[in-house]
Amino acid sequence: MHEAKTQFSKLIAQVEAGEEIVIARDGTPVARVVAFRPPVTKRVAGRDRGLFVVPDDFDAPLPDSILADFES
Repeated sequence: MHEAKTQFSKLIAQVEAGEEIVIARDGTPVARVVAFRPPVTKRVAGRDRGLFVVPDDFDAPLPDSILADFES
């Protein structure tokens, strides 16, 4: 426990690098330090409805000047 207090910044750097740290008191594990992962939010269909409208010419052929950029 004392070592964890004095080396806290180093331990956090290890956790950020993907390690899992177990802290013990008198040889008995009392805590596990892991990287924080924000909870995954459920996707909601239609939440962004109306933020983008597909233009009528969305699938129209590209002008030759733009097509030429892809071929060079």
